Amino acid sequence: MSKHRFTSIIGPIIKRYLSLKEALGRKYTYERIILTKLDIFLADTGMDLTEESFAQWTSKYYHLASGVRRNWMRVTRNLCLYRRRTEPDCFMPDLSLFPPLHQSVRPHIFTKKQILLLLSAIKDLKPNSRSPLLHETYRLALVLLYTTGLRRGELMRLTVGDYNKMERTLLIRESKFHKSRLLPLSEDGAHEIDSHLSFRRAHRFPVANDTSLLWNNYGKGGTYSATALGTIFRGLFRKNGIHTAAGGIPRLHDFRHSFAVNALLRWYRSGDDIQTKLPMLAVYMGHVSIVSTQYYLHFIEEIASTASSIFERHCGAIVTPFVQQGGQS
Repeated sequence: MSKHRFTSIIGPIIKRYLSLKEALGRKYTYERIILTKLDIFLADTGMDLTEESFAQWTSKYYHLASGVRRNWMRVTRNLCLYRRRTEPDCFMPDLSLFPPLHQSVRPHIFTKKQILLLLSAIKDLKPNSRSPLLHETYRLALVLLYTTGLRRGELMRLTVGDYNKMERTLLIRESKFHKSRLLPLSEDGAHEIDSHLSFRRAHRFPVANDTSLLWNNYGKGGTYSATALGTIFRGLFRKNGIHTAAGGIPRLHDFRHSFAVNALLRWYRSGDDIQTKLPMLAVYMGHVSIVSTQYYLHFIEEIASTASSIFERHCGAIVTPFVQQGGQS
């Protein structure tokens, strides 16, 4: 659909909007598909985007899940917000009429005890002809996921050359939103990569710069697939009794949540100014804005409890309890 010619009444607006978003570094592939469908509908009916045409268009997709329909409507509303900059009286979808939000999946925050259990359990992974470094590779994957907050795709795309031993950094190339970034590693993270590469050299496994950091021997050699990575970790979670609060199996993405929460907790406990630290965390994690970083951490109870304790320690003496009439507080 990338070659679609936008021919509806608002076709030129859609083209300019998509060009702007892509120039800002966003792929916008999913949004382009949605707006292409909208353009085709408006072109076929000869209608402008109005309350009536919007209702007709969305009614065609009642068979989709409510969360999907809400997202389609949100994408269209963002287009309308862009249009309103030059056409103040244009139609604007009413948010109150959108399908309700699904409850967000509560992240699982791994404890240090659980990480130690996983490190121990990884020792029992048996290598095979396709994965002669099964134990070593999954240990490295676990340490990097937990200490850097990498996305799964970012981890899988890493090559040996992306690691700078002298600077102790990892280069994350054009990840989400076309953004590349350089990650300083913790002492544990850098040590783990050094040990892993030393083992590969000693046993004559590939260590060329263009070789995958999560190397396996499948085919001509390459990285692990997302399916393989997830399957092994889910097996480790089950074997070691690691479950979410709802009794489910944690996701690989929960390592990213855990990294972010632990970073925020360290700052709270050391008395640092969180507002000045959040932009640093956003850049480190590759978020497009600080809003994404705040969303990650908004509902973590331990952070709120720690913040409350710090406030009590610093300001408790000057806060007096509210006393109702009758003497009850």
